[in-house]
Amino acid sequence: MTLVDCFWNEMLMEIDLTTPALLFSAISLIMLAYTNRFLSYAQLVRTLKEQYMENRSSVKAAQIANLRKRLYLTRAMQVTGIGSLLLCVVSMFFIYIQLHLVSVYIFGLALLLLIISLTISIYEIYISVKALELHLNDMYKRD
Repeated sequence: MTLVDCFWNEMLMEIDLTTPALLFSAISLIMLAYTNRFLSYAQLVRTLKEQYMENRSSVKAAQIANLRKRLYLTRAMQVTGIGSLLLCVVSMFFIYIQLHLVSVYIFGLALLLLIISLTISIYEIYISVKALELHLNDMYKRD
């Protein structure tokens, strides 16, 4: 028996219905945070649009461009997070019908999607800081 065979045999024995289910609460909390972020962006878009229409400035235009990028990133975070949750359920189904090897691969894909979602979230945080810097720089220019 090779090392790879031992690894897969061990992996197949360790994954059961509860393994993918463990991610449900984590993914649900992440999705709640993503949704709250999206809702705050929606409110900010409305406010910035009104301000931009009253007084067109390069700072407001830069803030709107930054916000647009953050909205697209938030959508990508939500899609990959939901995809991860969906694949966890599919993995549980394959465990239930005794297709353990398929369930292991699908669960691995679910983990990969969750990693991608969290990585996008980190990138979006950096962009959010840039937006705040634009806002603060505008405040200092007025002084």
